[in-house]
Amino acid sequence: MSGRVAGLASVALSVIVGFAVFDDAQAFDDPRAPDAADRFGGSADASPVGHIPAQPSKALRSLIGDYGPGEELVSIYELGGRLHANGRDLDHVVLRARGKLKFAVAGTESSGKGPTLLAFQLDASGYCTAVVINGAQWPRRDVGAEVIKAIRSGLKADPAALRAAALAVAPPVEPAPKRPTDLVELAGIEPSIKFDIRYASANNFMGFPLYEVPDAFLQRPAAAALGRVASSLRAKGYGILVYDAYRPWFVTHMFWDATPPASRIFVADPAKGSRHNRGCAVDLTLYSLRTGQPEEMTSRYDEFSRRAYPDYIGGTSRERWLRDLLRREMESAGFTVYPEEWWHFDYNGWQDYGIGNETFAALRRSEAGQH
Repeated sequence: MSGRVAGLASVALSVIVGFAVFDDAQAFDDPRAPDAADRFGGSADASPVGHIPAQPSKALRSLIGDYGPGEELVSIYELGGRLHANGRDLDHVVLRARGKLKFAVAGTESSGKGPTLLAFQLDASGYCTAVVINGAQWPRRDVGAEVIKAIRSGLKADPAALRAAALAVAPPVEPAPKRPTDLVELAGIEPSIKFDIRYASANNFMGFPLYEVPDAFLQRPAAAALGRVASSLRAKGYGILVYDAYRPWFVTHMFWDATPPASRIFVADPAKGSRHNRGCAVDLTLYSLRTGQPEEMTSRYDEFSRRAYPDYIGGTSRERWLRDLLRREMESAGFTVYPEEWWHFDYNGWQDYGIGNETFAALRRSEAGQH
């Protein structure tokens, strides 16, 4: 990997130090709401009951994001229809408008040092590129995009060769599993469940397809529980959109082989296997039954940044409410949210299943033979 790619990866990693995905939880430090670790969802909003918060104006939403060089990020977020700031010396403070794109931190106007002032800067297209805090410019950051750029810059993107090499390797040997594998296809579980299997297309962080077909399977108890969640959400006006579920072990090996060594913190080690390999992990989001469109959450799917944490304070009240609704529904059915990914849920008892390596084609044949 080139020095330029390594440098970019280092910058991205310094911002989200300790953050890793695909079933390898680590400690992390995140700008969460006070006492977030002790409260459901960790956000400053109430738990998802009652009416969903209104989405703030487009102008307000355009300023929401993370700003700053290196590790020192300031999060600008919305709560109760007003902008707030957290990070650096700002501790979940309210921003009061003082003019077009100009704000002051509430409570500092009468301080002896003068008010803390923030001024947002837009480019010619109207995109907010930076915030100036008391004269210091803080660039807007998309850490998730920076990490993906670093990963893709060093990828070995030859799917056919990667697949052949991974299929030639055997999964790690483990003690006999406590429960037998019983994978079932999710397409027939509940009619409101929709699918956007990202690893069967190029629309994923690797940039090329890793699955031969866009299928989704889970162990039977987990699939039944997901059906109950879908039924409950349907009564509330939402559907489930599945991004990923069972992942054959050889695909985990493909991730590992394709990813440059400096970026392997972001993929599961095939020597250990993953919860997806065991058929007990599902990645998903909500979509509106009224519009058929996915709901906006606090981050993109598979985003490698702190915005992906299930208790990240940023974004809008509506996004956090929807994220917390999804979590509440899933946890009530026996799933547990993954600490660094709001979209990833593990079914209780995943440790009892062995690592699976069957291809989707083989699973389809097996299911067809049972009918």
